[in-house]
Order: sequence, then C-alpha cells, then structure tokens
Amino acid sequence: MSVVSPDLLRRFDLNGPRYTSYPTADRFVEAFAADDYAQALSQRHGGAAAMAMPLSLYVHIPFCESLCYYCACNKIITRHHGKADEYLRYLGREIDLQVAHAGVGQVVSQLHLGGGTPTFLSDMQLRALMALLRRSFSFTPGGEYSIEIDPRTVDEARLAVLAELGFNRLSFGVQDFDPAVQRAVHRVQPAEQVFGLVDAARSKGFESINVDLIYGLPMQMPESFDRTLEQVTALRPDRVALYAYAHLPERFKPQRRIATAELPDASAKMAMFSSSLAAFDAAGYVYVGMDHFALPGDALAVAKRQGRLHRNFQGYSTQPDCDLIALGVSAIGRVGATYSQNAKTLEEYYDHLDQGRLPVVRGLALSRDDLLRRAVIMALMCQGQLQFESIELAYLVDFRSYFAAEMEALAALADQGLVRLSDSGIEVSAQGWFFVRAVAMVFDRYLQADRNRARFSKII
Repeated sequence: MSVVSPDLLRRFDLNGPRYTSYPTADRFVEAFAADDYAQALSQRHGGAAAMAMPLSLYVHIPFCESLCYYCACNKIITRHHGKADEYLRYLGREIDLQVAHAGVGQVVSQLHLGGGTPTFLSDMQLRALMALLRRSFSFTPGGEYSIEIDPRTVDEARLAVLAELGFNRLSFGVQDFDPAVQRAVHRVQPAEQVFGLVDAARSKGFESINVDLIYGLPMQMPESFDRTLEQVTALRPDRVALYAYAHLPERFKPQRRIATAELPDASAKMAMFSSSLAAFDAAGYVYVGMDHFALPGDALAVAKRQGRLHRNFQGYSTQPDCDLIALGVSAIGRVGATYSQNAKTLEEYYDHLDQGRLPVVRGLALSRDDLLRRAVIMALMCQGQLQFESIELAYLVDFRSYFAAEMEALAALADQGLVRLSDSGIEVSAQGWFFVRAVAMVFDRYLQADRNRARFSKII
C-alpha cells in the first residue's frame, strides 16, 4: 500500500461514481415502471437463469431511532417501533407480488439487510421478516447472509437471535471512536461497547465481521483518527470499509447540522487516508479495492486473489454475478438487463401496494452499449484487468476502434503509472488500484457527456 504518493492523492482529489452499477442510479428514468420490471421478472422465470443462477436479495429497513448528521441514506427517524409492524405487512405484499412474477422457491445465495437501521426491528419483527422471506425463497446452505448493525441497538442476546435466524455476516457501523467526533455527528457509542459486541459475535460463530469507518467528519484530525485506527486494528475485524465523507448539505438535509468550519481540510483528509493505508498494511490487511480491506483469509481477499470478485449495489461480493431482487422503500434491484428502484417515501410505497402494483417508480433497460461498457467497467473494478479478445468475442466489436477516444484517455493514465496498456489488454497497476474509480470513469459514456460530477463522492 506504500506505492501511493502524495502527488497522486492530490492529482486525483476528484469526484466520481462508486460503480455499484453501470449505468449509475442517477441515470434511471421514470419511463421505466412497474410493468417493465414485472416483464423482466417473468422473462427470468421463463428462462434458463432461474434454474442456473441463484438470486441475491436486498431488504431495506428505513427506520432509525436517532439521526446521524453525516447520513445520506434513505431513513425515517422514529422511536415508535410499531411502525415497523405496518412496514413488514407491506413488505409481505411486495414479496407476494414479486413471487407472482418470478416464481415461488427461487434459490437465494445472498441476503443483505440494510437501512436505515435493520436492528431497529425487534427480535419478533426480525423473526417475522425472515419467515416471510423463507416462505417465498429457498436459501442455499453456505450462502452469504448479512445484516448492518448499529452497535447501540444490540446486545449479546440479540446477536444470538441473529445467528439463530441464519445470519453469518455482520457489519458494525463505527465511523470513528473519538468521543468529540461522535458528539459532532450525533452518534455516541463507546469503543468498549463495540469491542464487547465483536467478541460476542466471534463466540457465536459469525463467519465475517465488518467495521465501517468514515474519514473527513467534523472534529476529526489526523492525530485523533490515528487513535481510531489503532483501536480498529486491535479489534481486528475480518473486513474494514473506509469511506470518505461527502459533505453535500444542499442534497442531504441532516448534513446541514454539521458546521462546515469543523470539517477537516483536504490535506488533513489525505493525511488520514494515507495513515489508514499504512495502518492496515502494517496490520496485515489486503486492500481489496474501493475503500475495502480484508484479512488474507477472509472470503473477500481470497476472491480477489483468485479473480472471483464481483460487484453489486452493496459493493464488492464473492457471489457470482446474479440477479438482485430488492425489497422495501427506495430499494434498487437488477433483473436481467434492467435496473429498478422502488418508491422513495413510505406513503408512495404503501400506495402502490394498496393498489396491488409493484412499487417500482423508475429504472432503466440497458442498451447494448450499456451492457458492453458495464462489462468493461466491472472487469476493471473487480479483476483490475481485461483482455480485449474476451470483450470482442462477447460483444462482436473491435475494442480499440470502438473505444478509440477512451484509449487515448487511458494513455494519459498510463503515463502516470495507473494502468499498463498492451496489444492484448489493459491492466490496472498496483498504485492504480487505489484510483480504479478514475480508470473506470474513462469508460462512462454518461459521465463524459455531462461532466457534472459534484453529485458524487470523492474517489479517495
């Protein structure tokens, strides 16, 4: 990880997509609606994919008891847990509609509960949700079943329930252990609490434990973040997700509670990123890519070594590239050559289901060019290389002719040492792997056309 120079960090201090999909979600259109999505589900059910490829499921739980000021997620702040009962009833309706088109008993190899705060749900509500899912889908043994956790909402007994329900991967939202930073973002959770929960999770046999960190938060300083890094490496989670905070108060209302004067400047953020690379390298973590680190024995690190990394709306995955059915308010899914997103408010989500309609309000049917560029971008993002011949055979194009302008742009990145170009393909260099979003952006036709990148986060 020491190959990243301060000069490169400064030069690539720019905004860009995370490419959990291509095209990115900001390209979705309202012309794609529930009927289009239902057709995609029916085509999958009638095709070979339903038998050959397992599904991935995502369930969005939007509720949180308190507001974290940095948050850009779709959430509803409430202490009334009864609201989740109504939400689960509507989730049941959506599942029934999905299954009516996709077929009962589709095999699922990956489940992720995100939010919001999935552990806002009580034990009884979590049991009810899992019963709904198991009634309609067939969960394969050995799959990846994960849930995001706010440490303030669980104890050892709740972890035992999660294990009983079949979850085998946990993601703890930590962000920063410094008390001043926690107060500034309205998320106070002592380090001792997180350490105790991680110990308890390990004792209950969870296969992988992830910790989320954010650098660039108010009141953070390189010195204070170094202390957090020391604590995290001592905690030794299997995976670490390290995100750069994107301060966009004009888009995300909660961020208006953050005093801009308290945010670290660009040089401080770069120092925190650099020290994170050094700390995780020294602790033996593998840089998987796109802000993700993993211990060498973790499935994500193994998948990277073996060239089996994939990418979906939840980030890097070891699961094969497969269809993703997304459930709940604002959830984004992928079926065949389509993307779809559910209504973003509870009122609209409930209204669609009351009318017996799938709650899809926008999406995209991918063109041939979209599919081609997605294949290129995902090869670079996941494997760090591509062979021209494989793309040419799959899409019947002459790569260098089709992407003539992009190859010129890549030549500039090659001069900076980020990629290596040959007669047969493209390879991302060791230092280029830290800036792989910049490499992928070269092939983003939509981004190159409008160049409006301020809506995206910093690439490092």
